[in-house]
Amino acid sequence: MSLRGRQGWIFDLDGTLALPVHDFDGLREALGLPEGVLILEYLASRPAAEAKALGARLEALEAELIAQCRPQPGIREALEALRDRGGHLGVVTRNSVANAHLTLAQLGLDDLFTPSAVLGRESAEPKPSPDALHRLLRQWHLDPDASVMLGDHGLDLAAGRAAGVATVHFTADCAERWPELTDHLLPHWDHLGALL
Repeated sequence: MSLRGRQGWIFDLDGTLALPVHDFDGLREALGLPEGVLILEYLASRPAAEAKALGARLEALEAELIAQCRPQPGIREALEALRDRGGHLGVVTRNSVANAHLTLAQLGLDDLFTPSAVLGRESAEPKPSPDALHRLLRQWHLDPDASVMLGDHGLDLAAGRAAGVATVHFTADCAERWPELTDHLLPHWDHLGALL
């Protein structure tokens, strides 16, 4: 599936734009959650008061990690190249919108994304749902075949596949593979130009 001429570029945040800092096992432990559960889905299954308290604690734990965030090598240049080609740039993250904006500022990338194109867990049903991707495509007036989802995890790729967009698995910090969900592998942002 060619990426040539695509105009909508949707990125995951942690592990994709940023070097990975989230220790999800550590987050689950800090929140007192069972091993291996998806955090947001587990919170959604709990009674409202418990979910609200856990959600506030999760937000605080994630906020503490922002100061540690550093950009992936070559990401700014890749984003600028896409922008200069006329591409729309968006973020879809399972983090909160507020923390996503703070993370982009910490990474020095906030000037490349319009605020309305940064969607988090309160914007739509979280990945692997395609809801947030559909929202961006409507905002940009683009069809799925003009767009791409780029991420480092199967949840990102599953959301992209469900939305009908091309999927790029950014593999720099990831040993796992999801070939059934992946159109292209990308080991480093410097290699993006070869796919365009």
